[in-house]
Amino acid sequence: MEDRTELSALGEFGLIERLTKDNKAVNDSTVLSVGDDCAVLDYKEKQILVSTDAMAEGVHFDMVYTPLKHLGYKAAVSNFSDIYAMNGRPKQITVSLSVSNRYSVEALEELYSGIRLACEKYGVDLVGGDTTSSAGGMFISITVLGEGNKGKIVTRNTAGENDLICVTGDLGGAYAGLLVLQREKAEWKANPAVQPALDDYDYVLERQLKPEAGKWLIDFFEKNGIVPTSMIDISDGLASEILHICHNSRKGCEIYMERLPIDYQTSRTLEEFKIAAETGALNGGEDYELLFTVAQKDYEKIKDCKDIHIIGYIKEENAGCKLITPQNTAIDIKAQGWNHYKKQ
Repeated sequence: MEDRTELSALGEFGLIERLTKDNKAVNDSTVLSVGDDCAVLDYKEKQILVSTDAMAEGVHFDMVYTPLKHLGYKAAVSNFSDIYAMNGRPKQITVSLSVSNRYSVEALEELYSGIRLACEKYGVDLVGGDTTSSAGGMFISITVLGEGNKGKIVTRNTAGENDLICVTGDLGGAYAGLLVLQREKAEWKANPAVQPALDDYDYVLERQLKPEAGKWLIDFFEKNGIVPTSMIDISDGLASEILHICHNSRKGCEIYMERLPIDYQTSRTLEEFKIAAETGALNGGEDYELLFTVAQKDYEKIKDCKDIHIIGYIKEENAGCKLITPQNTAIDIKAQGWNHYKKQ
């Protein structure tokens, strides 16, 4: 039987020391990291970007099918994505964790191993945080700090009429993976002797359990001298995110259904659940791809990048937000992705 160390054996400060004992800073802006009342950061001429995301057990993740290392990785990467969505670069994070005694020290070390793996891959420093007890379950809150160059930080409210609407990667995969995991959980609850049937779903499961953030796109923009006119990451579904851009920019849009990038395994999996692939691409969340607009003058710079897909155009506000079918029918875009506190 695997050794288990109770949280009470270490206490709060012993736990923090154990989880962060191998912490090493890689960014010059990290002057003082874990171990004092505050971290000390020096950003000199850069503008600072700050974002916070929280994840609650039973709402954002289910421990029946979520490995702790994957959970830590995803929690970190989802925060990095917010900084990339501003055309910035994440540099530091703080992690606040609330857990019950259902979790052992070894379990939390596994969670932190995923956080550290994400930090190592994306060049981010873990510089602090907090731990506290919980009456039940786990709650993770991560604050990410990043930097952006003055004049190149991109927001949601500056899309221009006739701009190209672009998206990275492919869409709907994380949603398809979630459906598979939920189905297999239901099968297991009905019969615990049943082994989960996951062999044919590697891609969509990875999209759900271990997403990646769009660092490569920020590198691409810098290399090619591109500053998008607006940008947002796709955490709640493409439909929801394009509506945010259009609302904040006071514009309309046209998105072409046949241009939505959808992986074959995503399409096949959604078919099993009798869901149209386009519906999953529009409304499935947690892809963490980047949705952005660029002026038409930048078309030549992006047209040959295989991971950037032009899916539509920004229109005047009175045109509304429309999805154009292959039959040239215009349908109003409505957000059907997750919205906390609203009846789903």
